[in-house]
Amino acid sequence: MSVAATLVHTLRKRLSKPGGYELFNIHLQQRIALSPSLMRFVFTGADVGLMQTLAPDQRVKLFFPSNDGTLPCLPKSGDWQAARRALSADKIPPMRTYTVRDLRPDAHELDIDFVLHGETGPASRWAVHSQPGDRLQIVAPQAAYRGDPGGYEWQPPQGVRQVLLIGDETALPALAGILEQLADHPDAPRVQAFIEVPEEADCLPLLCGLNAKVHWLPRASLGKRHGEGMTLAARELASLPPVNTRMANTAAAEELDLNTQRPWERASAKQGDFYAWIAGESAAVMAIRRFLINEQGLARQQLTLMGYWKLGRSLE
Repeated sequence: MSVAATLVHTLRKRLSKPGGYELFNIHLQQRIALSPSLMRFVFTGADVGLMQTLAPDQRVKLFFPSNDGTLPCLPKSGDWQAARRALSADKIPPMRTYTVRDLRPDAHELDIDFVLHGETGPASRWAVHSQPGDRLQIVAPQAAYRGDPGGYEWQPPQGVRQVLLIGDETALPALAGILEQLADHPDAPRVQAFIEVPEEADCLPLLCGLNAKVHWLPRASLGKRHGEGMTLAARELASLPPVNTRMANTAAAEELDLNTQRPWERASAKQGDFYAWIAGESAAVMAIRRFLINEQGLARQQLTLMGYWKLGRSLE
């Protein structure tokens, strides 16, 4: 076989292998109201059986109808990203990031929970008006892929004894899945979970183990604005390791421009007894990051910090 023929054969072989993430077609099977602010959408379709998740905070990308109402119809083979970029502005399907709440591939069912906040954007507009049978597209991990596709951050170190979870309603699906996973752990660590939600009726029953304590922080009842419940939890309510003065004085966290950047850091899977997973509005995550590193002296290797969204801005 010539060098050119060998190269073509190799490229074809690589292209025939499934990638870590693939584009799939799905359609809505059921809407389930969880609370005034939260709705579960159950999706189905033959493609759902080809998906996988690797962690309770597994992220996926959903594509919604474009500004002119065109349904997402990106090519499943080839370069869907290039195909999306080539579309005119009024036909580009908006893309938003969500967490998989549950995947049942044998039943071809996928649960994704949405936060309801009126018709403020393409995803929220779809959430308000969608009906069973409505079609979307999704980029999700391919089950046939044998590597690690990424798209998740929950990776606590072996032997961790204390876990701190802080998030708002956008992180609730991931937090619920994390608590369920820890509840099944034979030697579960001590877990503190603080969850900020819009109102008391959004405080959902969650499955958690005997070593876990869940604290709800409804903004309406507490008179708090977005993110203030999260920062209150970190600064005043959470039980933290003793202050490490030496680290606090020498390892100050650098500031980020939240207009152009989002806080996004993953803890080391090998670092110590304490581990924190914190996700939600970017400014709140930054404030917590600043407090834990600059004032408490916690090592960054112990902290997973994610700005899921930015107040006043729309992110893909």
